[in-house]
Amino acid sequence: DEYSVTRKIKEAFLARRIEDVLPKEKILELYLNEIFLGRNAYGVQAASRAYFDKDVDALELHEAAYLAILPKAPSNYSPERAPERAIARRNWVLAEMERNGFITAAERAEAQAQPLGTVRGPRNSVKNVGGYFMEEVRRTLIERYGEKREHGPNSVYSGGLWVRTSYDPVMQQAAENALRDGLMRFESGRGWLDSGLSIDLEKDWRSQLIYADYAVGYDDWRSAVILEKNGDSAEIGFTDGTTATLPAANADMPKRGGGGTAFQNFRPGMIIAVKKEGDDYFLRSVPEVSGGMVVEEVATGRILAMQGGFAFSSNEAFNRATQAKRQPGSTFKPIVYSAALDNGMTPATLIVDGPFCVWQGAALGNKCFRNFAGGSAGPQTMRWGLEQSRNLMTVRTANEIGMDEVVRLARRLGVGDYEPYLAMSLGAGDTTVLRMVNAFAILANQGRELKPTLIDYIQDRNGKVIFRQDQRPCGPRCNMADWDGKPMPRPPLRTKQLMDPMTAYQMVHMLEGVVERGTATRLRSLDRPLFGKTGTTSGPRDVWFIGGTPDIVAGLYVGYDQPPHMGSWGQGGRIAAPIFEDFAEIALKDMPKTPFRAPSGIRMVRIDRRSGQDVFGVWPDVNDPRPAVIWEAFKPESEPRRGGRREQVGGSDRIASLRRLIDERLNSRRQRAAPAREAQPRDSDFLQSQGGIY
Repeated sequence: DEYSVTRKIKEAFLARRIEDVLPKEKILELYLNEIFLGRNAYGVQAASRAYFDKDVDALELHEAAYLAILPKAPSNYSPERAPERAIARRNWVLAEMERNGFITAAERAEAQAQPLGTVRGPRNSVKNVGGYFMEEVRRTLIERYGEKREHGPNSVYSGGLWVRTSYDPVMQQAAENALRDGLMRFESGRGWLDSGLSIDLEKDWRSQLIYADYAVGYDDWRSAVILEKNGDSAEIGFTDGTTATLPAANADMPKRGGGGTAFQNFRPGMIIAVKKEGDDYFLRSVPEVSGGMVVEEVATGRILAMQGGFAFSSNEAFNRATQAKRQPGSTFKPIVYSAALDNGMTPATLIVDGPFCVWQGAALGNKCFRNFAGGSAGPQTMRWGLEQSRNLMTVRTANEIGMDEVVRLARRLGVGDYEPYLAMSLGAGDTTVLRMVNAFAILANQGRELKPTLIDYIQDRNGKVIFRQDQRPCGPRCNMADWDGKPMPRPPLRTKQLMDPMTAYQMVHMLEGVVERGTATRLRSLDRPLFGKTGTTSGPRDVWFIGGTPDIVAGLYVGYDQPPHMGSWGQGGRIAAPIFEDFAEIALKDMPKTPFRAPSGIRMVRIDRRSGQDVFGVWPDVNDPRPAVIWEAFKPESEPRRGGRREQVGGSDRIASLRRLIDERLNSRRQRAAPAREAQPRDSDFLQSQGGIY
């Protein structure tokens, strides 16, 4: 800045006023916490991490003396460009400390004998925590308050904001590791993939490698650049300036999409990923397939974890959990069946799993739908169709109730605003992982509205709360000095009821069957109440799983950014569900096993699992995941009645004869069981033994 007499006079008056209210130690503290000290470090704590990779209270004498020389001109004493000048200036500071009695001659001599000891950037003390989650928080803050000082007093980079988020470190780490491991499993055996990144070795390769910000994800993986390639090894360099040798035998995996091994395709300047095992480094390949994952708290809508890809970096900030618009596939089917339950159907309604075609006009002709694996199974219950994810039953149901009802419910749940085409019932409309997870959380929340949030509250630099997510008043009893003996005060609910709570519970109850005996049976090993739904889109291009407990819901998809087919092996139950399983084993380990609670009015009735008819004298086997008789959830006056007319969708004479055959077999079974009925326990006895939850 140019010299200004007026400014200097103002600064003198300001200095006098500061000295009147603050002691000199406090003034120095404020100064040292704000001053620029090089390496993008503002304040001595940030500089301590940038230069020595440790906190300021852990510095040695010679290290603290080096930081003391930086305020005058950090660039003049750079350990890379001017190490001799830096050591000379540091030693002068140590001599002055001895002359002023702060250290002894022996301490001064020992410190002056030490090298600078700086590192090339923080490696251990600074870690990118939260990745995609924190980036989403940053975007939210910028949208609300702006980025720079000119945008307002609370701008992100100059407002001094203190932000309390819903971030859960255990669940975030579990989500990151589960998604990464799942992506690696899918691409295992497919060869090494060239990152496509390279740098100019004629210039400062370390700075270029840092700027490239090649995200490798795992803590024990490192990004590296090939400095030189020999016949049987390659010299590689790392972001901290160190080098190592990569033997050709440790990079012998075949190159994907080309001939030869990975080592044969190495070239100087290429950026790669490596992992150290023992004393040697081994080549690793960052997968091309990606995905996104979100974890949401059911009671509040708070987002506990978010992972938007294999690994986060400034160059890979596209968040697939919130920004990628993908087709949800069969994870959309619960919305179709929820609309059907709201329009008079029940979980025991028979729906024909058979050929279904619609006329699209002379130009397009007939559009015939099919199940994922082909074939058909005739009339089956709605529950069975959802558990086995039958496309034909879903389309027939949507056609019966009208697609207007389906898209209206999807809009209310925040999934998307779609045209009322039948293909939408199979998840052909684009949406995001965050929206789908929130919709499933609403189901688990008995149909009450949830709005996904990342930030709980924000304080300005003075500690004043300038934003609070939960604005519900609690009343004067929340701030009492002592308990008055009355029930705990609770803020009132302000959320809307987006769907019938009984419908929501019926759907959750059916989705528990998906885990017990449907397309996600591998999750039974978690041994806790779970609901969920797998999804596989056409191709398949994406695979999904969304599900959870009464407390949290987690969902994810896996797919390529530029979608090629994932191959016939690609199914939600095979790829996505195992990722959820890996996550749940860590995230749910210490959580109580809580059953889903039914709302008032639900009637639990024993029915035959395959026919949907009511049964008597036979009890569900709670230890058998595929019992012949199950408890089914019905709304009042909708449960099947003995001898009553059965409702069905897509009926025909053949279906009627099949129904009569089922009735005859059930009657025969009842007659054989009649002599033993008196020995059967009463309903009340069974309910009592099960804890009265029915």
